[in-house]
Amino acid sequence: MSDIPPEHMRQVKSFVMRAGRVTAGQQRSLDIGWPKFGLTREQGMQNLDQLFGRSAAKTLEIGFGMGQSLLEMAQAAPEQDFIGIEVHRPGIGALLGGLLENQLSNVRIYSTDAIDILNECIADNSLDRLLLFFPDPWHKARHHKRRIVQPAFAELVRKKLKVGGVFHMATDWENYAEYMLEVMTAAPGYENLSPTNTWVERPQERPETKFERRGQRLGHGVWDLKFKKIS
Repeated sequence: MSDIPPEHMRQVKSFVMRAGRVTAGQQRSLDIGWPKFGLTREQGMQNLDQLFGRSAAKTLEIGFGMGQSLLEMAQAAPEQDFIGIEVHRPGIGALLGGLLENQLSNVRIYSTDAIDILNECIADNSLDRLLLFFPDPWHKARHHKRRIVQPAFAELVRKKLKVGGVFHMATDWENYAEYMLEVMTAAPGYENLSPTNTWVERPQERPETKFERRGQRLGHGVWDLKFKKIS
């Protein structure tokens, strides 16, 4: 029975592995969909045009959760190609189910550490967008060093983006938004797309998730940051 290779289920460094039960439907989607849409680190550096069989805008999302946003973006932009990275098995199964149900072919999935994938599988200057929506905020001060957005990560993302490509972040933790802004403002080779050099209005192309709507009902804010690679 096909499944995600067990070596790709290890503890990750770029985000936290969450426990969760895989439903029977999600497992069926993993069995059927992973051979079609799944990628592995061992495949090495990818030629993305060859991978998708065409030349098109390429977006990579780190930590797609249950896959709702990635599925909606892929449906809304069939002329674009998407790569998602996630280690949460129920979320991978849910996204695969959506891809199969909607007969989409413009998405591929990795299930291992995002830093490894960026370093080993994604060519420099190959992405039009990199998305990081609602990463773990590691809100305690002593844990800030575990946050994925750090100077070294900003530089890694810059290498993978094309000139003119955009790094789009979103968080519902104001402290993390301020931290991201500080890191990205200091990062070389980027331009803040906010007219106030702070946040941007929620972009229409970012789907609003159930998680986000729940936060809004509780009075939580959401902060979007967009930085364009200029060199």
